[in-house]
Amino acid sequence: MELFKPGRQFNFMGQKRIWLTVSAVLCLVSIVLFVGKGLNFGTDFRGGTEIELAFKKEVDSGVIMKSAKDNHFSEPQVIHVEDKEKPFRYMLRVQEVTAIDDSMLVDIHDALCYASKEPGQDLPEDRCPKSVQPTELKVSPGGDKISLRFDQEPDEEQLKHIAAAMRTVKGVELRDGKENPRIVSSRDHKVDIDLKSKGDQLIDGLRISLGSDVVPDEPLRVEWIGPKAGKLLRDAAFKSIGISLLFLMAYIAIRYDMRFAPGAVVSLAHNIIIVLGVYVVFDFEFTLMTVASLLTLLGYSLNDTVVIYDRIRENIGKHRSKNFTELINQNVSETLSRTVLTGFVTSLVLIAYLVFTRGAIWYFSLAFTIGLVIAPYATIFVATPVTEFVDRRFFGGLKSSGQKQPVRKRETAVV
Repeated sequence: MELFKPGRQFNFMGQKRIWLTVSAVLCLVSIVLFVGKGLNFGTDFRGGTEIELAFKKEVDSGVIMKSAKDNHFSEPQVIHVEDKEKPFRYMLRVQEVTAIDDSMLVDIHDALCYASKEPGQDLPEDRCPKSVQPTELKVSPGGDKISLRFDQEPDEEQLKHIAAAMRTVKGVELRDGKENPRIVSSRDHKVDIDLKSKGDQLIDGLRISLGSDVVPDEPLRVEWIGPKAGKLLRDAAFKSIGISLLFLMAYIAIRYDMRFAPGAVVSLAHNIIIVLGVYVVFDFEFTLMTVASLLTLLGYSLNDTVVIYDRIRENIGKHRSKNFTELINQNVSETLSRTVLTGFVTSLVLIAYLVFTRGAIWYFSLAFTIGLVIAPYATIFVATPVTEFVDRRFFGGLKSSGQKQPVRKRETAVV
């Protein structure tokens, strides 16, 4: 299917200075915004607790935020999630991650009679007899579980003693349930204590403030991640994008020609920078799914660029009388219908995802849709002009210098 008349050529390279200037300005603005304002990192990257609730009645987001602040949660974010089946669905995000801080951990050690085996740390026998002292104490990163290990299997009385000791620690709440604490391994004499996480405490606080007739009994989703893990994920995400660009540059250089590699990488980096700039301007949330979408976008954009590069390489030998600029205009014009149709079909799928999905898939589709608009533009007005510059500046216009090859005169042998 041809959208443009066969044989028609557009002078794309004649406008390269204008569009390269526009791209440079957009990239510069995006970098300044990225460094100055920064991305709105999701819980994946900055750490925190995130829950989704489908409230039973209509409630204002400002009321939910005030309730979270009243319950001592810092910097709460409340986002309304569009859902026809659950019209009062909200996502809440708070900075707090673990339900146990350092001071509380000291109180837990003291209440449970736990101490290391170092000399000088013997516990008083009247309060902590040997039979109740655990030999190991571990706290989960989210502070919602404590694991104890003993020299011998605890009995029911000792489990009751553990539960009573935990209730004396200020700020610690045990989960409701008959078997809490509970023995999880008779052979290893291991006991688990389930505590209320920050997500549980947030829901309990909302239920007290707003009422049980408004707040649901159970959340739709609860996620948390620590700040250290979030920073590691954030660093790894940007490293993965940078490494991908290097490998793609090597692939183009080996598969086609070294003159093509810089243009491809510059256009791919241009796409990533512009997408990040859009995310900063509109304060879109940057998550792990956004990174996955950007990596997918790199492959999609490269495919579009490779199609044009392959046509240029094929026609270099066929049209020796044309210079590189003329070859670019010809080959971009020949593949323009394919570029438009491919982008249109892909956009139909992405629009469907944006309209009918939520959560991780929605964030994936959002970044890809922004990149889909930029990718063809970058291929035409960034990748090919850079390639033409590299060919002219560093390769002397080899194979496409615009000069006709000299015709050798046939020599006749004289007998």
